[in-house]
Amino acid sequence: MRALLKMTWVEIKLFMREPVAVFFTLAFPLLLLFLFGSIYGNEPSEFLGRRGSVDLSIPGYIALIIGTIGMIGLPVSLASYREQGILRRFRATPLRPATVLGAQVLVQLLVSAIGVILLVLAGWLAFDLQMPSLPISVVIATLLSAFSFFALSFVLAGLLPTTRTAQAVGTALFYPMLFLSGAALPRQLLPDMLVSISQFLPLTHVVTLLQDLWLGQGWNIVSTTVLLGLLLVGCVVSARTFRWDKL
Repeated sequence: MRALLKMTWVEIKLFMREPVAVFFTLAFPLLLLFLFGSIYGNEPSEFLGRRGSVDLSIPGYIALIIGTIGMIGLPVSLASYREQGILRRFRATPLRPATVLGAQVLVQLLVSAIGVILLVLAGWLAFDLQMPSLPISVVIATLLSAFSFFALSFVLAGLLPTTRTAQAVGTALFYPMLFLSGAALPRQLLPDMLVSISQFLPLTHVVTLLQDLWLGQGWNIVSTTVLLGLLLVGCVVSARTFRWDKL
């Protein structure tokens, strides 16, 4: 446990030295919140199902944080460590693999939690955000979503050979999901065809699950099943494909 905590602390300090990662994980969702919140406000709208724009958007911004870490942050970090030989050297030490990789997961989980707290506080203070009707369920769903995308991260990190490849592929996969899933803009603004396409994107199910729980509509069975399936498949595939050494 002591080794895990020390590794986690080191990884936190390394993360804070990456201004791009800090911006897109913590500052960018807040930027979207204040930008669109100042434009649309948070008054209930018939177009948005008698919900406020901010009330509907906060779960999407939480999904944005999870997606950014899962599709770009963690895969790039792991690919970089492998490319530089850091993972290989770690494996030669007495540290257990679970400690090395667990520290990566804990850091990203902590960063996600900080991002969510900042979003909720900003929304509450600036736009009178409606607090979640099912707060404990929202926390559980957020953890499920995060771990599902972390499992996908390890799949990408195992399959993609270099840091640049991980960054390029992760970005190419993430940004279509960002704008089609409802994480950046409400899906009500999209044409019906794009809404139908978005149902095949995992980030859409994160947004749907969090929005339904936030607004008190209960657990969405389809979205929950999709994320549980992603978690299971990601764990199985990453266990077979993850590499500590370069090809």
